[in-house]
Amino acid sequence: MAKKSRTKARDTAAPAEGEVGPRQPCPCGSGKRYKACHGAAGGATPAFVSRPFEGMPGECDVIALRELVPAATVPLDVKGTDREVRLCTLLPMAAPAMVRDSGAIWLGLQVAHQYGDPARDLGAVLEKALATEEPGIIGLTEAPGEGPRLQDLISNTALDITVHDGFGYWIDDVEERDASMEAALEQADSAANPTTRLAGVEAAYWTNVGTKEHLRWVMPHPEDPLLDALARLHAAGKDTVGEGSRFVGMFRAHGLLAPVWDLPVGTGAEVLEEPAARFAADLEQALADTSDLTPEQRSARAGLANRQVTIR
Repeated sequence: MAKKSRTKARDTAAPAEGEVGPRQPCPCGSGKRYKACHGAAGGATPAFVSRPFEGMPGECDVIALRELVPAATVPLDVKGTDREVRLCTLLPMAAPAMVRDSGAIWLGLQVAHQYGDPARDLGAVLEKALATEEPGIIGLTEAPGEGPRLQDLISNTALDITVHDGFGYWIDDVEERDASMEAALEQADSAANPTTRLAGVEAAYWTNVGTKEHLRWVMPHPEDPLLDALARLHAAGKDTVGEGSRFVGMFRAHGLLAPVWDLPVGTGAEVLEEPAARFAADLEQALADTSDLTPEQRSARAGLANRQVTIR
């Protein structure tokens, strides 16, 4: 008992002036305790970045493509090279990147490196791919350390997003296709839910999951003002995006919220364009309203806050 007590006393002893105690927050800002970060035996663990794609053109769409959309591609203009670079939701075998026989580079968004900053991971993978013309899979085997994020390496001012019915883009540069390729593609396609990007608003995606249809819409606004605005619209009965739609909650992903609506089966994407545009206009008005919430609106806000699921 005495030995255990002495150990506990050492752990809880106050640090000397100017030092950081093992149980105190690490001064690097990671949010971890010092002993689990810069005070760990192996040095700092990768710091989690809450909004990694901030500053990237089409940030909301990039988040949707990473977390919600099965099959989509985006051409990227990379500074300092004329090589073809394509950003893809998913690559064969969930590869982080591929250098194709043509020298083109494909980057995979739906890869979990667990290094804390997916935009930095993408930047590091792209740099590795640019350094070789040898066809093959490119990935990371350790944390990439400091360096540019993907948004630092590209010159795009907007993203030209193509949502695909399936994963046919995996072999769209292959002239001779064998049965194994076709079989793998067919298997992958069977797991992809039909998805359409709405044309009139940013980063809103209709999908059919079989038993239900949804509209999932990644929004760029800070969380607290957005929750206030959504509460105002809910209390006013203006939180629908079409006949029979029901606002059911939100995802939180990479620092932004993505409200979700359930839709009647058979709705489709086309009929959502007009009500979605109307909702967007109503939302902008609600965001501009800085008055105190009414009791009814505060109650709605509390309900909305309880219907959030963090996926990154």
